[in-house]
Amino acid sequence: MKLNTIRLQSLPASLFPILSRPRFAILNLHRHISTNQIPPPTPFVPDSKTFLSLIGRNLSQHAAKMPTWESLFSLTSVQLRKLGVEPARTRRYLLWWRERFRKGVYGIGGDLKNVKDSVAHVRVIEVPREQSIGASLGPDAMKKVIVNVPPDATVNESRLRELKPVSGLKVLGARTITGPFVEPVKGTRGSVATIKVQEGMWEQRRGQKVDGGERRKVQVRRKRKLEEIRKARA
Repeated sequence: MKLNTIRLQSLPASLFPILSRPRFAILNLHRHISTNQIPPPTPFVPDSKTFLSLIGRNLSQHAAKMPTWESLFSLTSVQLRKLGVEPARTRRYLLWWRERFRKGVYGIGGDLKNVKDSVAHVRVIEVPREQSIGASLGPDAMKKVIVNVPPDATVNESRLRELKPVSGLKVLGARTITGPFVEPVKGTRGSVATIKVQEGMWEQRRGQKVDGGERRKVQVRRKRKLEEIRKARA
């Protein structure tokens, strides 16, 4: 008892308030999530059900356990486990995607602003290239970009500065839009397309285990080698 007293007295005074706190309070500090860290929904991802559907791995089956946007981004790993989100790698995957979304890192379609009924329209337009002062406008003065606009909208010069190119898509050939989950609109020769929310659009596929995975690789390969030697001697 005296030894413990001596050790505590030798510690800096600044540590006494921390040591005097209840143990559960210290253990739960890392589990606290401020409401300021909850990002706003986007037109393409308006609710928790859509988010869980997009990231895949069958997480949409847990949509009823996270019915609100706030619950989706505030539940801790322990709370998710109590709600039945299993296994642990599924919870880690959900938390990983939550952090990406907080930072503005989306999958295909996540940056689209003009979305109606989970469908966004994209089209190819031509915009002027950035030219140096005094440069003549040649045949390469225009460039083709893919933008997200309502299907019945007209793109005039005043709106060109407001439009941003859609990430993840490319123009192939003359005016054909290419990219994942792109559906060309009939009669447009590929210059107009739609992107619709689908299950697993943003899913990060798990890699296949080779020889039992990293933890069992040496053991599995050793057994295989011994079995090959045994057969060769037979």
